[in-house]
Amino acid sequence: MEFLDVVRRRKTTNGHFLPDPVSAEHQRLLMEVAGRAPSQLNSQPWRFVLTEDRSVIEQVSEISGQSVTESMSNGTFFERYKRYFRFSAAEMESRRDGMLFDRLPAPLRPFTSQVFTKRGQRMMNALRVPQTLGEENRKLVAGSPLLIAVLLDRAEYRPEALSSFYSVFSMGAAMENVWLTTLEVGMGIQFISFPMEVPSQWARIEQLFGVPPELDLMAVYRLGYLPAEQRRPAIDWSSSQRKRVSQYVFRDTCASPQQGWDDLETPLS
Repeated sequence: MEFLDVVRRRKTTNGHFLPDPVSAEHQRLLMEVAGRAPSQLNSQPWRFVLTEDRSVIEQVSEISGQSVTESMSNGTFFERYKRYFRFSAAEMESRRDGMLFDRLPAPLRPFTSQVFTKRGQRMMNALRVPQTLGEENRKLVAGSPLLIAVLLDRAEYRPEALSSFYSVFSMGAAMENVWLTTLEVGMGIQFISFPMEVPSQWARIEQLFGVPPELDLMAVYRLGYLPAEQRRPAIDWSSSQRKRVSQYVFRDTCASPQQGWDDLETPLS
């Protein structure tokens, strides 16, 4: 696969993976490309924990599912991210960011316009939507053959200092290398994000991975091989739209959007 094709086809896997273990060869490859990322003064501040231990994966899945239910039932998730929720193709085309919820059970569709209101929250809780989503998330994570925890060396990652950007940038570059490589080897990847919405649950994740004081746990990902046909969850979204170049690139100052490049974008085939 050509490099630019890989970049353009990069995506998050919302659905299930095959149960097959990830080969040692591919695990080694993913860690090699991570280690090829740039870093300030060649500090290489990243650390990774890989686990195929079913007990650990099951516990992470339980924590993740509980985090989904908690953050959605109390409204904190919707309040934090409501600016990125889309419920129509027209809105998605206009905004060109966020997530289009194009797969919802029939009973929920009439309430999408009220999802961010107190009445909508009560309705979703009455219909046990947070519990449904939590269970779906638990199954997704539990069915993952491999988890990767990403950590940073606290000697380099110091959030109180502007120079902390160096280590965060390096970690992002390392994970982008991993993400792009999954396409080459027929794998998918997804960020297990919900435990980070609930600090007490994130602390449980840190304990599971035995994070020492000199390291900071930054993220956890689930990985696996992709089936030939991916089955979408009962509640799912798509996010293929990207902002036009003029919406995020400026010339000389932030007051001058780049002109003339929007029509040159290469569409996905």
